[in-house]
Amino acid sequence: MQQRATYRQCMLGGVAGALALAGVLLAAAPAGAQEPAGDRHDGYYYPTPQTIETYEARADTLEDSDRTRRIGFVIELTAQMLSNPYPPEFAVFAKGEEAEKLLIVAMRGGVIDTIYRARALLAMLTSVSRATPLFQDYGVAEVFTFFDLLKILGFAQLTISDGDSFAHQVLIE
Repeated sequence: MQQRATYRQCMLGGVAGALALAGVLLAAAPAGAQEPAGDRHDGYYYPTPQTIETYEARADTLEDSDRTRRIGFVIELTAQMLSNPYPPEFAVFAKGEEAEKLLIVAMRGGVIDTIYRARALLAMLTSVSRATPLFQDYGVAEVFTFFDLLKILGFAQLTISDGDSFAHQVLIE
């Protein structure tokens, strides 16, 4: 039980650090939305999504949220996960010409293999996002979600998968 508590603390700490970095990387100038650019990654990184939903973001994409910022976010999130004393349970990476698609893929079976586990992971990421200085300083912690953070960074699509037979996709508008 003690080992499990440490694991959870490390996981949340690593993700929290990366999300906090996202807040530091962000400026305050809003910009327009980006359109997803087709999905040629279906069948290569993940199976065809069984479920697709659209999220109407409450936030705007920041003017200077570009490919470099999105890749930097993914690099920092990955570095935080790799610094933990255990292997990551999922990989996070950006794809698309402008790195506008965020992918979260399980690294082993039984991790993100149902819509409920996918939603639980996304809910955890929302909780961690709400604790960031960005959300706290702007007074949006009670309203914004992880999807809003992705919108701020300029991501247009999120796909979460078990890397085997399950995939769920969220279009961020």
